[in-house]
Amino acid sequence: MLALSRKRNEALVINNNVEITILEIKGEQVKLGISAPKDVPVYRKEVYLQIQEANKEAVNTDGLEGLKSLLG
Repeated sequence: MLALSRKRNEALVINNNVEITILEIKGEQVKLGISAPKDVPVYRKEVYLQIQEANKEAVNTDGLEGLKSLLG
């Protein structure tokens, strides 16, 4: 993991097309602004993990049976 120090209104760039800017700092809370192309998904980690878990459950329950019925 790379750890960087940034102040308000400072930014960092990832892969030439994603820019993360520190918008505000209040106590222990930091507000970030993220500029990325529309085809780059940006999720909070807890939401990303929920999506991954839902995808696993869908494959384990409906996915395999659905594929079997399609393939005959």
